[in-house]
Amino acid sequence: MNKRLMGLLAVFVLLAGMLAGCGSATTSGKDKNHIVIGAAMPVFDDKWLSYLYDGINQYDKAHKNVEVKMVDAKNDSSKQMSQVDTFITQGVDAIIINPVDTDAVEPMVNAANDANIPVIIVNRMPSKKVMKKIYAYVGSESLEAGTIQMKKVAELLGGKGDIGLMNGTLGQESVVKRTQGNKDVVKENPGMKIVREASADYQRSTGMTLMENWIQSGKHFDAIVANNDEMAIGAISALDEAGKRGNIIVAGIDGTIDALKYVKDGKLNVTAFQDANGQGKGAIEAAIDAVKGKKLKNKFINIPFQLVTKDNVDEFIKKWQK
Repeated sequence: MNKRLMGLLAVFVLLAGMLAGCGSATTSGKDKNHIVIGAAMPVFDDKWLSYLYDGINQYDKAHKNVEVKMVDAKNDSSKQMSQVDTFITQGVDAIIINPVDTDAVEPMVNAANDANIPVIIVNRMPSKKVMKKIYAYVGSESLEAGTIQMKKVAELLGGKGDIGLMNGTLGQESVVKRTQGNKDVVKENPGMKIVREASADYQRSTGMTLMENWIQSGKHFDAIVANNDEMAIGAISALDEAGKRGNIIVAGIDGTIDALKYVKDGKLNVTAFQDANGQGKGAIEAAIDAVKGKKLKNKFINIPFQLVTKDNVDEFIKKWQK
């Protein structure tokens, strides 16, 4: 009797195990029925990045088999590392990272690799070493942005003038390369000179404060060139309030809807459109491809920058209205 009971118990345990296995198969992303993606974002309080998040969330809502867990690192790399660790513990199928600091992203990638979870980095390009360890990078070439931005400024200035350069959050790949693109063009134009350079942390209010300080210093400017639109708009506000705008050229990067309105009104002379929504959508599509085991020919999924002036601004405004 005891042997028969033990035999029945063994069969029960075996069946329970098989049922549990079937249950996990219907919820795991590996069988493509339900894909869970962790999205580690640097900060929610950023105008341009909010459009990138929209691209991810819109895709998430349109696909019932996709679940996105998005978290805010509040611009803290150690917090972002902890959030990635949590995703790994939860057993997500893929992780999208928009790094707080590209220099600090490698340990996050290594941890995900150890857990066999593919990583997609979006918007802020990591080092070549890290690029080898991730499934894909989705973004735009920051060097191109800084180059086409400053070339247009040089054209508007006739190759001569004093430049104030506003940097974004120091340490970020976008800041390094956009600024490099700016400076490469200045070197090609001996009549142009960078007379002031400082960080305004990619924020409108900080850009306004920095411009107020520059105005108070009495320094002459022919152009203010900012690593993003928010700082450029902050500079415009400060110049307008001080009655100092005159013929000063102001240039930004990103092509946010706010910035495009400023271009249309003639307040912002130049911006370089970066498709935030397209980057977000591209990142989540790459994450799903990674889960499904699709092989990529090129890890850099490029979403090109496009120069925007008053002459063509309407076509970019239409992009935000879709």
